Amino acid sequence: MSKTVLVTGGAGFIGSCLVRQLVQLDGLTVVNLDKLTYAGNLDSLAELEADSRHVFVEGDICDGELVARLLGEYRPGAILNLAAESHVDRSIDGPAEFVATNVVGTFTLLEAARNYWSDLPKEEGAAFRFLHVSTDEVYGSLGKTGKFTETTPYYPNSPYSASKASSDHFVRAYFHTYGLPTLTTNCSNNYGPRQFPEKLIPVMILNALEGKPLPIYGDGQNVRDWLFVEDHCRAIRRVLEAGRTGEVYNIGGNCERTNLQIVKVICDAMDRLRPDLPHRPCEELITFVKDRPGHDRRYAIDASKMNVELGWSPQETFETGLEKTIQWYLDNQAWLDRIATGGYRRERLGLRELQK
Repeated sequence: MSKTVLVTGGAGFIGSCLVRQLVQLDGLTVVNLDKLTYAGNLDSLAELEADSRHVFVEGDICDGELVARLLGEYRPGAILNLAAESHVDRSIDGPAEFVATNVVGTFTLLEAARNYWSDLPKEEGAAFRFLHVSTDEVYGSLGKTGKFTETTPYYPNSPYSASKASSDHFVRAYFHTYGLPTLTTNCSNNYGPRQFPEKLIPVMILNALEGKPLPIYGDGQNVRDWLFVEDHCRAIRRVLEAGRTGEVYNIGGNCERTNLQIVKVICDAMDRLRPDLPHRPCEELITFVKDRPGHDRRYAIDASKMNVELGWSPQETFETGLEKTIQWYLDNQAWLDRIATGGYRRERLGLRELQK
C-alpha cells in the first residue's frame, strides 16, 4: 500500500487518535481533511504540528471537487472515512446536518474514490482501500441477551443511526455494484482522552469536577458496550492492513455497563483522585431526568470476527481505560478552556418539541 492515506474527520475525537497512530506508529503520511465543526479540534493534533507527515486541510467531504483534487495531488493508497455528525441528541434537534454529512458526504466521497480508483494502475488499484467507520447503533436495540454480529439486520431508531445506516448501505452498494474495495467497521461506544464534552463520560467527569448535577436519562439502566479509543484505532489499522474487501467488522470492548454504573464509577474515582472537592461524595450529584426520544435500551458487540480473523482484542480494561481518561481531563484544563468558546456548555440537547 502507498505510504500516504487520506483520513476524513481527522481532527475529531476518534479521528485525531487514529491520525496520531498512523503517523507515529505506522510512519504513514496522513492527509487530514476536516471541516472543523464544533467537535473538531486541532489542539488534539498539537504533537504533529511540526511533523511533515501530517498534512491538514480544512474542508468538507461534501465538496467533491476538493476531495478529487486531494486524491489527485497526494495519491493516497487508502481513504479512511471518519467524518460524521455523531451525537444522537443533536440529531434529534437538527437531523438535516446528519443527512448532509453522514449520507451525502459519504456518497460524495465514494464517488470521488471510485473515479480515482478506476484510473489507478492495476497494482495500485488492487491495493487501494476505502475504509468506512460506522457505529453499532445502526442495529437498533437488543433485549437482555444476545449481541450484535456482522449479519444482524439494521434497525436504526434515531436520526443519527438512520444516517449512519444509510451511509453503510452506500458503501456496501459501491463494493457490489462497482467493485470499489471497501471495508466497514461498526464500533461500540468510544471513550478516552480528548473526547468533546457532550458524550456521557466526559460530561460526567467535568460536571462532577465542578459540582454540577449529573443527569442520567430515564432509570439509568440503558446498557452500552464501552471501547477505549486507542483500542478502537488499533482495530481500524488492523482492518486496513488485513481485512477482506467487502466485509464488515464489528469492534467492541466486551465491556457492558449500565449508564448508572458508569456514573457511579466516575463518582468514586473523582472522590479518590480529587479529595479536595467540597461537594464530595460526587454520587450525591446524580439526578435522573426524562429519557430522550428513541433511546435504545441495550447495545452489545460480538467482536469474535475481529479476534479470530485478524487477531485483534482490546488491550485496555474498562477500569484502566477510565482511570486514564479521568486523569487526562484533570490534567488538561487548558485543552478544555480552549474548546469552551461560548457554544455548547454541557446543557441537555435533544429536547426540542417534536412536531405532532
